[in-house]
Amino acid sequence: MIFIENEGNTNPRLNLALEEYILRNFDPADDYLLFYINEPSIIIGRNQNTLEEINHQYVDENNIHVVRRISGGGAVYHDFGNLNFSFITNHDGKSLSNFKKFTAPVIKVLQSLGLNAELKGRNDIEVEEKKISGTAQFSTGKRMVSHGTLLLDTDLEEVVKALNVKMEKIVSKGHKSVRSRVANISEYLTQPLEIEEFRRLLLEGLYEESEPFERYHLSLKEWQEVHRLKEEKYDTWDWNYGRSPKFNIQRSKRFPIGELDLRIFVEKGHIQEFKIFGDFFGKEPLESLEKFFIGTRYEKEDISAILKNMDIKEYFGDISKDDLVELVYGADVVDSNL
Repeated sequence: MIFIENEGNTNPRLNLALEEYILRNFDPADDYLLFYINEPSIIIGRNQNTLEEINHQYVDENNIHVVRRISGGGAVYHDFGNLNFSFITNHDGKSLSNFKKFTAPVIKVLQSLGLNAELKGRNDIEVEEKKISGTAQFSTGKRMVSHGTLLLDTDLEEVVKALNVKMEKIVSKGHKSVRSRVANISEYLTQPLEIEEFRRLLLEGLYEESEPFERYHLSLKEWQEVHRLKEEKYDTWDWNYGRSPKFNIQRSKRFPIGELDLRIFVEKGHIQEFKIFGDFFGKEPLESLEKFFIGTRYEKEDISAILKNMDIKEYFGDISKDDLVELVYGADVVDSNL
């Protein structure tokens, strides 16, 4: 395992660009570990509709960064009290969605600090039924990134103000509010702990779980490439917000794999636009699925035919084709423009 120094950068766009650059360009014979701390920011999941996940006025007034990441899952709030970790490794097909494998060493370190931490639900680390960490994954070919947050001393009131979290998600977790379902690690420590000391303890704990780490500092040329990726992708409105589709049908439902939110524009009985949003985890890019619906009759049998020979689990995780068809085409849809 090689530990990559991010040189104390706190710009979320730069840190996410660094993470992706390592994933796509560093020697695949090695595994890498990256830590970073971000300025106040909202990090949006790859498949989410940004404008509906944030409190836009509050974000603008408080100069909070809004950045989309390459992995799926839900939106999260970062600030100087939150430590982010990222494992960049090979995968054998079985590692994808295996959050237990990648969170186990982190949980062990948390337990050594006296926390009764455990992996719960799809991808959360919890203490006493409260979330202290969320994780996500993304893969390209044989490489993957498994990354997560660790809420040491985050301003949780800012989480509530900056994010628009849907009630369905809160209820599915058995809580009445965002604030009631999240907690800081500091709440469970017997002694105060600064973020840099927490970073050091976590790194030392992870050292013990692996062969001796190497430390690596990027070269000037490599940093130039990271900055170029930041400017061409993570600084752009298209990546962070994207186009909000024209639609006259919206259908959403929360499944065990997460929420699916469909925006469909149907004109003269045919699908003209088709966009999928959500906080689910999938391997394949949604664009390659969405395009098959364009031009198709908005009829149940036609929609079923599109999906007949597709492995939709590659896009969403464990969901049945019948469930997806029912979500796309429901009997309760009524629109005079169809």
